[in-house]
Amino acid sequence: MPIVPPIRLRPVVLALLSLAPVVRAHAQASPPAAPPRSVTLPTVTVEGGSDGASYAPGANSLSRVGADPRDVPQSITVITKPLMDAQGATSLASALRNVPGLTIGAAEGGQIGTNINLNGFSARTDLYLDGMRDRGQYYRDIFALDSVEVLMGPSSMLFGRGSTGGVINQVTKKPSHQAFGEVSVSGTTYGLLRTTADLNRPLSETSAFRLAAMAQEGNATNRQQNELRDFGLAPSLALGLGTPTQITATALLQHNHDMPDYGVPPLNGAPARVNRDTAYGFTDDRTNSDIGSLSLTVQHKLTPVATLRNQTQYNDVRTNAIETAPQVIGTRAGGTGPFVPLATGTTAAPITPSSSLPLDQLWVRQQSHDRTIHDKSLFNLTEYHTTLQQGSVKHALLGGLELGVDDYRNQAYYRNGSCGGVALNPAGGTSGYVACTPLVDPPQVTSPAGVNETAGNLATGHATTTAAFLNDTMSLGEFWKLVAGARYDRYRADIDNSTPSATQSASQSQTVNYTSVRGGVIWQPTAAQSFYVSYSTSFNPSLEQLVSTTGTTQPLPPQENKAFEGGMKWDLLDGDLSTNAAVFRITQYNARSQNNDGTYTATGTVRVNGFRAGASGRLTKSVQVFAAYTYLDASIVDAIAPATQGKVPLNTPQNAANVWLSYALTPEWEIGGGANYIGSRYANNTNLVSVPAYTRFDAVIAYHQPRYDIRLNLFNLADKHYYDALIPSDGGRAVPGLERSAMLTGTYRF
Repeated sequence: MPIVPPIRLRPVVLALLSLAPVVRAHAQASPPAAPPRSVTLPTVTVEGGSDGASYAPGANSLSRVGADPRDVPQSITVITKPLMDAQGATSLASALRNVPGLTIGAAEGGQIGTNINLNGFSARTDLYLDGMRDRGQYYRDIFALDSVEVLMGPSSMLFGRGSTGGVINQVTKKPSHQAFGEVSVSGTTYGLLRTTADLNRPLSETSAFRLAAMAQEGNATNRQQNELRDFGLAPSLALGLGTPTQITATALLQHNHDMPDYGVPPLNGAPARVNRDTAYGFTDDRTNSDIGSLSLTVQHKLTPVATLRNQTQYNDVRTNAIETAPQVIGTRAGGTGPFVPLATGTTAAPITPSSSLPLDQLWVRQQSHDRTIHDKSLFNLTEYHTTLQQGSVKHALLGGLELGVDDYRNQAYYRNGSCGGVALNPAGGTSGYVACTPLVDPPQVTSPAGVNETAGNLATGHATTTAAFLNDTMSLGEFWKLVAGARYDRYRADIDNSTPSATQSASQSQTVNYTSVRGGVIWQPTAAQSFYVSYSTSFNPSLEQLVSTTGTTQPLPPQENKAFEGGMKWDLLDGDLSTNAAVFRITQYNARSQNNDGTYTATGTVRVNGFRAGASGRLTKSVQVFAAYTYLDASIVDAIAPATQGKVPLNTPQNAANVWLSYALTPEWEIGGGANYIGSRYANNTNLVSVPAYTRFDAVIAYHQPRYDIRLNLFNLADKHYYDALIPSDGGRAVPGLERSAMLTGTYRF
């Protein structure tokens, strides 16, 4: 049984806790708000409320998507703050577990941070912050978020390159006229102490300031080598609230000191059967990230029906990583001889490592993944909205222009070491095999002395984006609407590598000119019902991540995606319960995948036929529900990469479902619980390594008072041993999930 470290109030957490009396004193010192003038103010959602707030989605936050979900001919899943609070979610990844069809990847070469598979396709570059691309590689917290919106299916007409499986938009907390504040403190049984703060203050009748903050320190899970020490601030200022011209400035400043988790290596077609807390890095491994994001939005109402909106966002993410991964399992004669890796086949005929030896006679070769990354981007988006009447047809027009620049710099380092005194790397090699360790109960030690970092490849990249789009939503009488839109993108990228090799070419350039389209027919027989069919496209340039995708063709052709969807959105119980269902087909052409040797191949064609359904909101005054189910029939139907014909794309379960129910026993007491099911899935496109299906049960009991809440979250009640995240490189690794554990949270409002 793992030893649970004691929870201690460490300096960084104490620093944030000290904000509470400060902000409270500020609140007490602030003069009473002036009586409101006779102006029309926007609807305000009061933050800091209890868990009794609704799980039902409100209006869409993105103006270019359209405020009314019924007018969007695509599925949208919204994870609200009350739902995240009730479930004890602390990271974007934990919040997204409410979305069936979405699975989590983990740290791997070049992909630090939140890596997501959505509807069978990577969503690595499909993360957005208030509608602007959030491409940096970092671990995302939710302390500054009001909600998370997931728009399913290809959406390049609205968002540009990417969005094959969909788009994940993080909606940040914004200032409002309502004065409030809250401080929360949480502690877990696995040793994490976390505190957050949220303060909103009106500065005048038309302006307000808001500050969200977070600090946490301890163990992220029960696994070994999983310590973190993070803190962040998210200030925002709004001017002109309730006036024709509104200016909103927001920032996200965050520092992460985390330990990477590369999971368990494969053996005999599955993750090696070792204790689920086993890790194969060194105790001084760490990933340090500094995140800075600045955004300025100016919105002006030109006429009663026309609005001009301009948003500029700058992102700067710097990462310094010293990481060690279990690269492959092998043997050592007599337990002291040279390391001999188990066979993994060739690129043309890969095989999974296999052995009938007892596990305690096997070893793991450890590989360094050290690097410093500087990722920055600057984007500007202009939108024009208006409506006009032409005969019996009413047009809601959206026109826009987007300009953007991305820069990327990745300096790799490697540590060449030995196993039992025998060098693991050939002379002059840069593989970075640093040491070996037993497969079972590896010692938790620091990096080997005398094995120093050596600078390896320096990868740089630069890209520019120029795009224009136009969309028309036409109302034909009372019941019918037509949606038609197109967007033209010109994406140019250049990358360079200082140390060319078989897996990274010296330089590549790619210019992609692509026109994305979207069309739909919507039938709304009543105010509560909406039925639709739609067609949409998107594209993914091979250099979109600004890293080399070396293959047999340089550069690889862009992936092209097409989707058909038919579905319905239906509000029941006088609008308290929102339901939806859809069938869809997404086809990706020129799909690419990474081979065992690190090169990429245009895999061919991937097709996903699916069905999804969901419900969220109130069943009664006391009972709330959030439930969803997704079926994915995914297949590589026209393979080019070896051993992938007819296989299922990695990290794509056929069935996935999630349900969460809460019941207010009294005005003060609330209980809740739910189940999260994910079917079996493969860790790579060759389907040589798989993890089994699992169901995780969670529960919560909460006590609410006007000034404070106390909440106890229980995770993995059945103590199920499951695999949470998958890593496709090195044959496919898997990261075990959280064991049975608990989190106690106290929230005070002022």
